[in-house]
Amino acid sequence: MKKIVVLGATGSIGQSARKVARDIPEHLQIVGLSAHANADELAVAAREFPAAKTALSSGPDGAQRLIELATLPEADMVLIAIVGTAGLKPALAAIEAGKDIAVASKEILVMAGEIVMAAAARQGVKVLPVDSEHNAIFQCLDGRGSRHVQRLILTCSGGPFRQTPREELPGVTPEMALKHPTWSMGRKITIDSATLFNKGLEMIEARWLFDVPMEKVDVTIHPQSIIHSMVEFVDGSVLAQLSHSDMCFPIQYAVTWPERVANSLRPLDFAALGKLEFEAPRREDFPALDLARRAGETGGTLPAVLNAANEVAVQAFLDHRIPFPKIWETVARVMDESPFVAHPGLDELLEADRLARELAAK
Repeated sequence: MKKIVVLGATGSIGQSARKVARDIPEHLQIVGLSAHANADELAVAAREFPAAKTALSSGPDGAQRLIELATLPEADMVLIAIVGTAGLKPALAAIEAGKDIAVASKEILVMAGEIVMAAAARQGVKVLPVDSEHNAIFQCLDGRGSRHVQRLILTCSGGPFRQTPREELPGVTPEMALKHPTWSMGRKITIDSATLFNKGLEMIEARWLFDVPMEKVDVTIHPQSIIHSMVEFVDGSVLAQLSHSDMCFPIQYAVTWPERVANSLRPLDFAALGKLEFEAPRREDFPALDLARRAGETGGTLPAVLNAANEVAVQAFLDHRIPFPKIWETVARVMDESPFVAHPGLDELLEADRLARELAAK
């Protein structure tokens, strides 16, 4: 029986985690639940799991309440499913308290991968990936170290504009961009999928999770979203992990690892699938991948700057204040104009994040 805290219990990942807990109650118990401001949905979750302690993070003491949940003595693991950078301090607090963490929030490792992974190594705890792509790589590696890896191949649906001509991208509206072809996700991550920034952030995340250099992290378009990622080993063999597009699969594996537990999730029917397709991403039309590679290779504060500028630009696009291509144009300019620190501490990362948001807003 794993006892877990779910930070971000009312979002799409948190709702899937609750579904997993209902599906395998003999293996998983939720002992803590948080939401940002959705008190009604948090109350629903609390009724589902009456033994769980709860917290709203939008109040004046919200940040401290998250840390208290993340360090509950009875918890074995903390699932970080908070959008943005608000999950960073609770994640570090959980690690220092000796808890394994399951990471669904890309920003934690994009911003502070070096700090988080060093803290986890020091405390002897696991950082388990919940993103379907990183969870797939984790399954394929099955404990093998980075010396066995030739390439980590992240798959990408391509988003709703995979085949949209470049000259039509300035006419893309938020309503169009929010219609993802295969996944049901929150608004910010859905826009990130449309720009391919989601995949760029995942490239940086993979670099830290699996201790590989950026040049060994690759992306391929796979519209069916059945193969969630692949590992090419140094001997030329490639292993892939497949399942339907349902976040319950990676969440369950992260929270029950190293066990595999029977569940009620839908199995694959290969005859019904018929075929699986692949193509190269359009890097010139969607520069997010190259911006992310540059940030990941440079390191220091640059990934935090990329992440912060992207958050501000995405919100501006959702508010109908900038056109679609202006998202990556804003990120590129902020990356060029922001101060750089090569080996930042946590305070320097948070300051880089603040300054990048300020600059992006301008």
